[in-house]
Amino acid sequence: MKSVLSERQTLHPSDIERRDLPESAARAIRHLAAEIAVTVGPNPETATTLTHPVLLRHIDAKYGRLPDAVHEAMRPPATDSGVTVIGPLSIGDEELGLTPRDWRQAAAQAGDRGHRSASFELDIAMLLLARCAGEPFGWEGQQGGRLVNNIVPTPGHEHEQSGASSTTLLSPHTEDAFHPDRANLLMLGCLRNPDRVGTTVSSVRRTELSAAQRETLSRARLPILPDVSYGTGFGDGPAPAVATLGSDEGGLTLRFDPAYTPLDTADHEFQSAYRHLASELERVCITAALAPGELLLVDNDVVVHGRVPFTPRYDGTDRWLKRVNIRLPQRRRDLPPGQRDLSAGQCDAAEAAEDGYGQRVVAPFRTSRGNNT
Repeated sequence: MKSVLSERQTLHPSDIERRDLPESAARAIRHLAAEIAVTVGPNPETATTLTHPVLLRHIDAKYGRLPDAVHEAMRPPATDSGVTVIGPLSIGDEELGLTPRDWRQAAAQAGDRGHRSASFELDIAMLLLARCAGEPFGWEGQQGGRLVNNIVPTPGHEHEQSGASSTTLLSPHTEDAFHPDRANLLMLGCLRNPDRVGTTVSSVRRTELSAAQRETLSRARLPILPDVSYGTGFGDGPAPAVATLGSDEGGLTLRFDPAYTPLDTADHEFQSAYRHLASELERVCITAALAPGELLLVDNDVVVHGRVPFTPRYDGTDRWLKRVNIRLPQRRRDLPPGQRDLSAGQCDAAEAAEDGYGQRVVAPFRTSRGNNT
């Protein structure tokens, strides 16, 4: 499927909502994160997965101390673009050390007292901000269950469809589209981006689809498989078909990951509607090149995101983001339009019946655990 997304270089276009933090609020985030980091100490036990009970108790007990401006900024995006740029936090390049070569090195360095980097403190800052928005969580099968993922270009992964890639276009996708417990919000925090690499975002609520196309894409026709960061072999067994389009209070929602959807197995009608949706998402695409200290908050039920290609140097100066999945406990995913006669409880059960290919969430802040660890 041809794409022109690699040519999009618009930086913070006017139709992306922006919420600027007062300098005092930005300082308060870093100050509280530093206080917690010193109290719990950067060591492998607390920093490797960020799920140590002592650290979690500090996050839960103290995020409410952040200024009201921070809590206000971390509300879900308020426009049809489904994305918000928040910030900036004050992050000095010299406090980061070298960009890690992969997520394992990043996690190990965060827990190494002898490694001079603010990465662990910034992990805590990300968790505090995510907790203001909702319930941060991770995945057992991704980056060792870490609650804050490190997104860095990784040697040997340049051409794959994952956050570790670089020289290929990262196709627009719903984060963890394969799973019923996927995030409602996705938070990307920029630590380093010297080449102004753009994150692409496209909202389904800005697309133009015919009634027939909406109806076709609202029916469960094809599965979405887990991406390579979870391993391989998921296409060998039974895979549940899922609907591409849904709705929330009258607005369209989507579940979209063409790189992991076997589109060639669908009938012509579905393929045509799906490709039209893909072209529309491309048409309405906007690109944000985050600067250090800026956050991109993405409504994962409305927006697909990706990344333009870039050439990594692997010299310690490459792009470095931190990523957090966030659940909104008050939000309920609806069924596709043709099935809205079911009750809210049945709507929730429709996706909950999926097994998520055995992938389990790490959700220590979740108020309703269900299938969670």
